[in-house]
Amino acid sequence: MIELTGVTKIYNQGRGDEVAAIRGVDLTIGGGVTVLKGPSGSGKTTLLTLIGCLARPTTGRVRLGGDVISGLPEKFLNQVRRKTFGFVFQQHNLIRGITALENVMLPAFPLGVPRGHLDARARELLALLDVGHRAGATVEHLSGGEAQRVAIARALINEPRVIIADEPTANLDTRLAEQFLAIVATLKASGKAVLMTSHDPRIWGAAAVDTVITLSDGRLEEAAA
Repeated sequence: MIELTGVTKIYNQGRGDEVAAIRGVDLTIGGGVTVLKGPSGSGKTTLLTLIGCLARPTTGRVRLGGDVISGLPEKFLNQVRRKTFGFVFQQHNLIRGITALENVMLPAFPLGVPRGHLDARARELLALLDVGHRAGATVEHLSGGEAQRVAIARALINEPRVIIADEPTANLDTRLAEQFLAIVATLKASGKAVLMTSHDPRIWGAAAVDTVITLSDGRLEEAAA
């Protein structure tokens, strides 16, 4: 369970261009699939980065499983990120010039997993997502849908408890969006929590989604199951 208490995020604090991106958010996220929605500038992505420990709150606390993690030194916070969260970014953030298989394996290298086991695990994930045949292709030769599925495989390589996805269907057509939602349903069935931001009504209304949270000007507007 992830719990935010009185969380704010202020950029350029104390300067003339100060921006309050998140304003006093109290939020508890359990299992299942949660979607953060709201207009551009509402704070969705900032809130996602705070939950995923990619940024620290200006004030307030973030707890994971009852433990306060928002104040941990970066060394320990990095370990929490690596073991707890898998990230799927809107632009995929795959590394060009290396293969899909190598991209999937990258997050696990710091954990010291034996190379043979890691290779097998990465290939298993790619096959599960129907891109096993593209394991040897470099990123620049993947289609948009293939790149996204490789990014999902990369997010799963460390067997995280929580998958975080920022606007995952922003660049996908209807067919690929439906494929992504089918993957989300599979992840949910396997016991993983999935947290997404989205402008896409196809996502908000999907059968796999348990909770939709609306943000406006950095504040929670509503939470509906």
